Amino acid sequence: MTSELDLEQAREQLVMINPQPYNAEAPPGALDSDITPTREHYVRSNFALPTHDGTLTVDGSVDRPLSLTSADLRALPAVERAVTLECAGNGRLDTRPLPTGEPWGGYAVSTAVWRGARLSDVLAEARPRADGVEVRFTGADSGTYHLTPVLPESGETLTFVRSLALTHAADPASDILIAYDMNGEPLGPDHGSPFRLIVPHWFAVASVKWLQSIDVLTQPFRGEFQTGHYVYEWPDRPHEPVTYMRVRARITDPAPAAVIPAGTCTVRGKAWSGTGPIAAVEVSLAGAGEWQPAEVDEPTGPHHWQTWTFQWEATPGRHSLRARATDAVGNVQPDVPPWNRLGYGNNAIEVQYVDVI
Repeated sequence: MTSELDLEQAREQLVMINPQPYNAEAPPGALDSDITPTREHYVRSNFALPTHDGTLTVDGSVDRPLSLTSADLRALPAVERAVTLECAGNGRLDTRPLPTGEPWGGYAVSTAVWRGARLSDVLAEARPRADGVEVRFTGADSGTYHLTPVLPESGETLTFVRSLALTHAADPASDILIAYDMNGEPLGPDHGSPFRLIVPHWFAVASVKWLQSIDVLTQPFRGEFQTGHYVYEWPDRPHEPVTYMRVRARITDPAPAAVIPAGTCTVRGKAWSGTGPIAAVEVSLAGAGEWQPAEVDEPTGPHHWQTWTFQWEATPGRHSLRARATDAVGNVQPDVPPWNRLGYGNNAIEVQYVDVI
């Protein structure tokens, strides 16, 4: 059982966005390493920390309903994957006009090593029937959720529920995990203990925490967190569901507004995409400057960010640094954030300055 003191100590490295429900960004330095330490991994919750009875049920249109404990999941073949998770609202503060939602800066993204059972193995044991079309995932977390900017006493009591197509969920190649360990330790409360879903490539809303039930459905699921929120509400075209992470590059060194000496400077960063891997990163040293190619490290796994570097001969003065990523299917970061009412998926090219002396 995690005490309040343990929880407070686990959170002390993070940049708090909201105390209740607890939401916090990773510290900027957390993007320096390939794997984010657990104490620095960002936290996104829609409700207060729930209690969980330690069992996971699998039901619905299946031939063999299941009730699984952590021991049952650990008895299944274990899979370990490094996976980058990014909040769909990451970068919301850089969108104008400012959309509604948690005021995330640019650090609601992290990479951890997750260990667990493949979702496809669990579904195979339950044996979905031929009429199944989607799989619904219900977390133990629930509470009052304000669907519109209304008075604090109003709102609807909801449970966090998401779904995936059965073809995706049951495909071993999707590498979707029911994770019970994070970076070699059992999941902590903020990260979904005793087990959670990990859906590679998708924005982290799909990776349901505190997972308590899985149901195979014969009709598409409609729920607030599936078809209400976590939808791109475009002003000029049909709405779209939030699914894959968008291609994005970040500069991790030098830091924004840094003061550095003239001479050779190695600009470093991370790049990722849900439709990747990353094919190229380019750097610009001025607002209207030409784009120059950076060196991108080969991916060391299929589901997490890549490191890139650029050698710069820095001359005295103030310089605007930009980095732009392109993924393997040709998606390129835009210059302007793709505005939508709830501020999801901002992957616009970021601009920062450094002073060279």
